[in-house]
Amino acid sequence: MDLQQLRYVVEVAATSSFTRAAERCFVTQSALSHQIAALERELGQRLFVRSSRSVRLTEAGEAFVVPARAALLAAEQAREDAAAAVGEVVGTLRLGVIPTVTAVDVPGLLVAFRAAHPSARVELQVGNSDALMAAIRRGDLDAALLGFREEVQPTGVASRLLASDRLVAVVPSGHALADLASVRIHDLGGMTFADFPAGTSGRAQSDGAFAAAKVERDVAFEADSAELILGLVAAGLAVTLLAPGVVARSSADVVTVDVRRGPVRNEYVAWDAAAPRSVARAFLAVLAADRAR
Repeated sequence: MDLQQLRYVVEVAATSSFTRAAERCFVTQSALSHQIAALERELGQRLFVRSSRSVRLTEAGEAFVVPARAALLAAEQAREDAAAAVGEVVGTLRLGVIPTVTAVDVPGLLVAFRAAHPSARVELQVGNSDALMAAIRRGDLDAALLGFREEVQPTGVASRLLASDRLVAVVPSGHALADLASVRIHDLGGMTFADFPAGTSGRAQSDGAFAAAKVERDVAFEADSAELILGLVAAGLAVTLLAPGVVARSSADVVTVDVRRGPVRNEYVAWDAAAPRSVARAFLAVLAADRAR
């Protein structure tokens, strides 16, 4: 049994696919399958049930994958600690970001991180704030850039506030509200909205504002992408509420209108509160330097 075999098992368990696991491990599927089969023979147990449509862990596989994942993390930590002893940052930074992050220039930040730590690798995952925060707590991510409505703060993780923005109403060019300096939540009642999926942190900002104002709204269009939401608005199909920075970086033909006492979105950087890895600490240092400029 070796670490490479453990890595193959963990990747197949994570993807439920030998093909996708092989792609993520940069090996052929036959090589990965051969190594897992050899490990199963050594253990005397089948780890996966394979069919033409799916791959799932056996009971033995479920028991095996948890310590296998822990062993891989321990080996990675040992490598990082040895490098840190001589001042080098190695390993993979697993970073999560929301699709509407505006507090920092993510590509520019990662360029600065790679320039400062050329031996480190970066993996980027895009998702909603609640899911990314949970991934940090599970140890699946090292850090994340999150966004929450004003009344909510990250929980179970260490965090630092990066920026606050009051959401603006976004309407099509030529809309009845387009020429106004500002509107109230009540002025938006009865309009058709495009927004993020129900239950996500991105949606909660608008839902909370309308609930507090006791105004009902019709969310006819749900999308994970801010660009798609803005496209729906530009097409005259809906209006929405978004952070002004999100709209500013889009080419959609839309108009923003201030919302009096509208919802505020706070952006945070979050990381493992108990034992941040060296790559996470290095990323936070690069982020702090970027913010100080």
